[in-house]
Amino acid sequence: MAFLKKLKKMNQISSAWIERIGLISFLFVMCITWIDVIGGKVFNKPIFGGIDMVMLAQLLAISFAASMMIILSRHIQVEFMVALLPKRLQNIIKSMSYLLCFGFFVLIVWCLFVFGYSLQTGGEVTPTAYIPIFPFVYGGAIACIPGCLGYFQQFIESILKVVKNEP
Repeated sequence: MAFLKKLKKMNQISSAWIERIGLISFLFVMCITWIDVIGGKVFNKPIFGGIDMVMLAQLLAISFAASMMIILSRHIQVEFMVALLPKRLQNIIKSMSYLLCFGFFVLIVWCLFVFGYSLQTGGEVTPTAYIPIFPFVYGGAIACIPGCLGYFQQFIESILKVVKNEP
């Protein structure tokens, strides 16, 4: 149990820092969009590469906020049928759900690293400002690692509840 507490604490700290980067990216999207709309409509001078910057910042904002969402359990859960089952069966279903989510996030991280490598070797850049895309994809992959650890920790905790027959 001490290992799980340390893992949870470490994951919360790292996810909080990663979430801050996502928040900054989100604020950057808002500012660039606002400046681009005002500049384009009022002064007829839109920001060069504004769409490219918004696209890349959205990738960062979404992927860098996902881990904290998982740790705080702010994601959508449909439990109306599971709530009617006995507690032990509920814990078994939660365990399997966390295991599937863990596997899915591991797959996401792996696919993002493979995709980032293909973008890097292919020299892919954004269409307008020619910004390389691969660092942002790698960043998204790294930002999802705490999500993997969060689901792993929740899986282990739910397995322990099943074994100890806790509610």
